[in-house]
Amino acid sequence: MKAIIISGMPAVGKTTVSRKVAEALGTPMLGGGDVLKEMAVEEGYTPGGDDWWDKGDGMKFLQERKRSSDFDKEVDARLIQKAKRGDVVITSYPVPWLTKDGVKVWLSGSVKSRATRMSKRDGISISKCKEILSVRDTENYKLYKKIYGIEFGTDLTPFDLVVETDAIDEARVADIVIHFLKSRSD
Repeated sequence: MKAIIISGMPAVGKTTVSRKVAEALGTPMLGGGDVLKEMAVEEGYTPGGDDWWDKGDGMKFLQERKRSSDFDKEVDARLIQKAKRGDVVITSYPVPWLTKDGVKVWLSGSVKSRATRMSKRDGISISKCKEILSVRDTENYKLYKKIYGIEFGTDLTPFDLVVETDAIDEARVADIVIHFLKSRSD
C-alpha cells in the first residue's frame, strides 16, 4: 500500500484523522514528532510521554532544533524515506510538497473552526486560540517558504484529495479519506 500523507494547517484535526485512518487500514501512524523523538534518542535523550517536549530535556532538545533548519530537514528526509516504503499513515506539514510518493490529503479548515477545535482540545479560550493560530500559521508559512520555497497552505497542487473540515467531525473526515483510498484501489 502507498503511504498516506496527511497535511493541513495547525489544529485542523490531522493527528486525530490520521489515527483513525491508520486504525481502519491496520497500518502504523507516524508524524514529525515521532521522528524528532527518534533523533532525540540518537542524541542521548530519553523522551517519554506526550508532555516530554514541555519539560527540561525536551525543551533543551527543541532549543537545539531552533538553532538550525537542519533538524527540520532531517525530520522531513526521514519521513520521505518512510513514505517511499509505504504501508504507513504520515502526518506532516511539508512532506507532501517534497515527495512524489504516497497519496496526499490536505485537511482544510477556517481559523474559526480550528480555534474551536483547539479550544476544546487544550482548554483555552477561542480568542486565545485564534491568536495562537495566527502566529503558528504565519510562522509555518515563513519557515517552509524559507527552507523549501513552499507556499504552505496556499499551494494545494500536490494533493490528491482536499477535505473541508469545518462542518464535519474527525470521524466523518476519516471516512471520506478511507472511501477515497478504497475508490483508488478498486
